[in-house]
Amino acid sequence: MVERQRRRRDGALALTAAATGLMLCAVGCSGSGAVAEDSRAAEDPVTVLHRAAGNLVRAGTSKASTSMEMATGGTRVTIRGKGVYDFAGRMGRLDVLLPQDPAGAGDHRPITELLAPGALYMKNRGAGVPADKWVRVDTATLSDGNLVTGGATDPFAAAELLRGTRRATYVGRTSVAGTPVRHYRGTADLTTAARGASAGNRAALRAAAKGFATATVPFDAYLDDEGRIRKVRHRFSFVNGQRKDTVAVSSTTLLYDFGAAVDVRLPKARDIFAGRIAE
Repeated sequence: MVERQRRRRDGALALTAAATGLMLCAVGCSGSGAVAEDSRAAEDPVTVLHRAAGNLVRAGTSKASTSMEMATGGTRVTIRGKGVYDFAGRMGRLDVLLPQDPAGAGDHRPITELLAPGALYMKNRGAGVPADKWVRVDTATLSDGNLVTGGATDPFAAAELLRGTRRATYVGRTSVAGTPVRHYRGTADLTTAARGASAGNRAALRAAAKGFATATVPFDAYLDDEGRIRKVRHRFSFVNGQRKDTVAVSSTTLLYDFGAAVDVRLPKARDIFAGRIAE
């Protein structure tokens, strides 16, 4: 009888200890996750954003989707693009689709764009360029540094713009296309970004700093738990050279499928159009 009571008491103590251990484990696991997240949120947002471009280089490659919305004088148009980018090699390919024209003409053929350090190549450009020829543009000669001209912001240039972050705040956790991300909001300075950019983007960003209506660029950036950009939206403002009015541009870049295969081959010299491009 005494032996039976002792066994019941020992069994009860064992169950109590096990239950206590489970509760401590649950509290400990939950607490450590919260602490880890809090520590990430406590990081200086400016420092986090300065590292974002380098994290993409370490990631190697990704697929990309772009959207550029322009608004002026009550008119609003959206240009969309899709392709791949090699951040280590600083090269990418996008198929950019222009919106339907006001006259209601049929869909335009996508413009194929090849993005390379200091250069933009376009095929199906129109404006008197033969269909089988490419147009090459030196991005340092563009007043916007090819942040707007191509109808899509070069994904690596978009990332390097964050090197110019002056002020930023951590907004909170959310998700982009099902991926948990941290949302940051702030402003970047184009001149500062140009100083910290890679050699291929430095001159282009310096040109943009002079060509835009203001060198300050507001942005929203969404980074995954590895510090890689999943989504970034910049808001540019520049003066239309022909009409002298200000054009507001919202450019969004989405990055996904990191590690995707990327094969970008630049056109040979004989395939580049050397004639005059119609206005």
